[in-house]
Amino acid sequence: MIRPVPSRRDTIADDLRHQIATGHFKAGERLPSEAQLATRYTVSTPTLRSALALLQGEGLVVKIHGSGNFVRRPLRRITYTGGGGEAPTWPTPSAPLHMTARTTNLEAHGHLAALLNVPPRSPLTEVLYITHEGKSPHSLARIYVPRDLAPADSSVPNEIAVCLAALRPPLAEVQERLSARLPTQEEATFLRIATSLAVLSLTRVATDATGRVVEAALLVLPGDRADALFTTRFMTEERGSKE
Repeated sequence: MIRPVPSRRDTIADDLRHQIATGHFKAGERLPSEAQLATRYTVSTPTLRSALALLQGEGLVVKIHGSGNFVRRPLRRITYTGGGGEAPTWPTPSAPLHMTARTTNLEAHGHLAALLNVPPRSPLTEVLYITHEGKSPHSLARIYVPRDLAPADSSVPNEIAVCLAALRPPLAEVQERLSARLPTQEEATFLRIATSLAVLSLTRVATDATGRVVEAALLVLPGDRADALFTTRFMTEERGSKE
């Protein structure tokens, strides 16, 4: 049986993969420039970039535009817990992840007006949450609420979350839609990921007993570090008779 000869791209990727595995290139370390690597392996820049793309797809290397290619640190996975009316509308980070928040007043337009079922130019408040691991962004969430349900200006994530819950009326229904897609350029820039890395996109819409949308959340979680967990509990006859 004749075995296919490995391409130069695969050979270069294998060598770099071995150097990362053996610690020659350590987590967080910047790789030599693409020009230096192309010269070292005597290949064209496109061939070298194709080899790096393999490692980027495997999550071993991350390319930061303007800075170069870096060995990716082991990523802490983050879990979105859904399926319940009182479930958090954004991923809850655990150490060493930390979260930043920013509130912005705006008017409903386009998809936001449709999402919250309000007339165009209705006053809304956006709360932008970004979780970080060290200096690296980890996930992105945008929460939209009608202006009258918005918390006072604050940049403390926990304070904002408590105010949102306190101002929000009791929920009657929560719809969650999960899909996998490629990130927009803006999302890739925010999260410092390649536009070729798939993300989990979750849209969560909460309504009260009158049918009013009181909160809409748009979450973007990079597919290489995120899970979504939905739990359904059933009432058994035995449990029902005991109660």
